[in-house]
Amino acid sequence: MKKVRWGILSTAKIGREKVIPAMQAGEFCDIVAIASGNKERLIPESERLKIPKVYNSYDELLKDPEIDAVYIPLPNHLHVEWAIKSLEAGKHVLCEKPIGLSSVEAFQLLHASGKKPHLKIMEAFMYRFHPQWQHAKKLVTDGTIGELRTIHSFFSYYNIDPGNIRNQKNAGGGGMMDIGCYCISLARFIYGKEPHRVFGMVEFDDKLETDRLASGILDFSTGTSTFTCSTQLMPYQRVNILGTHGRIEIEIPFNAPPDKATRMWIESKTGKDEIVFDPIDQYTIQGDLFSKSIINNSSVPTELEDAVKNMKVIESIFESSKQGSWKEL
Repeated sequence: MKKVRWGILSTAKIGREKVIPAMQAGEFCDIVAIASGNKERLIPESERLKIPKVYNSYDELLKDPEIDAVYIPLPNHLHVEWAIKSLEAGKHVLCEKPIGLSSVEAFQLLHASGKKPHLKIMEAFMYRFHPQWQHAKKLVTDGTIGELRTIHSFFSYYNIDPGNIRNQKNAGGGGMMDIGCYCISLARFIYGKEPHRVFGMVEFDDKLETDRLASGILDFSTGTSTFTCSTQLMPYQRVNILGTHGRIEIEIPFNAPPDKATRMWIESKTGKDEIVFDPIDQYTIQGDLFSKSIINNSSVPTELEDAVKNMKVIESIFESSKQGSWKEL
């Protein structure tokens, strides 16, 4: 096998505009099919994206023996259901974040994947594969900023459209599930371990009933990570990683543009430095790395256990806010 043959479940915007074109540009991905119940969108989009096969249902696509793997950009509440169905159909699975609506759901998927050990499955946290994050991780590991003591992350946008899936409670909408999950994931990634307790403050929209402003503290024993995420603030994102002898600041930490350079600033004992990363598409990197794990029958870049752990922290932030106290993990 030189390329993995991919099928896409749904014509979701993130797939149409970002992930599918990026994977098509990859070395090891071949997008051969797409499925959707929305016939009005399915045909035009499949033609625009030059995807040869179209299916009017997800089940039909999963029955296609010429498809090796599926990418799932469905609404959050459908992730686990269709990931399990995909595994049962013999397909490898790359599923959008968050992996599910709860740690219980995430564990159900982990259990189901354990019954299909020959199949690969991964949560699609694409940011980790961008060179800027790989470099940040290396700098921390190498001790460039001394002992890691705290991380601060911020991620926001403004969207009050009740028709938008991100604002629909029953579909798993809200800021924590959509963007707060990044803030939690990156802290666990950089520290390389799990927080032992968390504290959260979450504000909900009276009409939408989704969380619109959330802040949290993650206690890693050797240091902390604090974050704020919001669906009703001006768009902004930034990450600062601070140690005893230096700091790392990432300008566009999460949705780094594929067609523009990104910047990182480093302060350490040797002085100040700016690192510029050439334009690169993190979705292309993610698709190729996952595809290579299938081709080579090697481990996926991020094991599914990581998704379960991330969901546990998200849940604990909500529980802490409700109780008004620290939540032990």
